[in-house]
Amino acid sequence: MPSKKPLVLSYAGCGTCKKALRWFADRGVDVDVRPIVESPPSADELGDWIPRSGRSVRKWLNTSGQSYRAIGKQKVDAAKDEEIVRWLTQDGKLVKRPIVVTPKKVLVGFDEAAYAETFG
Repeated sequence: MPSKKPLVLSYAGCGTCKKALRWFADRGVDVDVRPIVESPPSADELGDWIPRSGRSVRKWLNTSGQSYRAIGKQKVDAAKDEEIVRWLTQDGKLVKRPIVVTPKKVLVGFDEAAYAETFG
């Protein structure tokens, strides 16, 4: 049975996403790309992916984006994890990108060493 292609949640205007997709293309790794702004992660997906990523929900926030600045650091710092998850499901630009989902692991952001370890 063929293995399932990795899912990459990506934003077309994101330089880091472009870099990650180029990394996959250069190594012949076939991926399914989902536009994160039009189709942000659901609460169920985040409930599965956040623990598999090994990162806290706060490490899923794109802290350099306009969406984060619109909420404000003070409000984010005071928010409960459940509220942050809700925000992430409502605004794909608030999510740190790209998100790479494999059957065993979820990668957040582009870390070449982690990609190499995961995909060889």
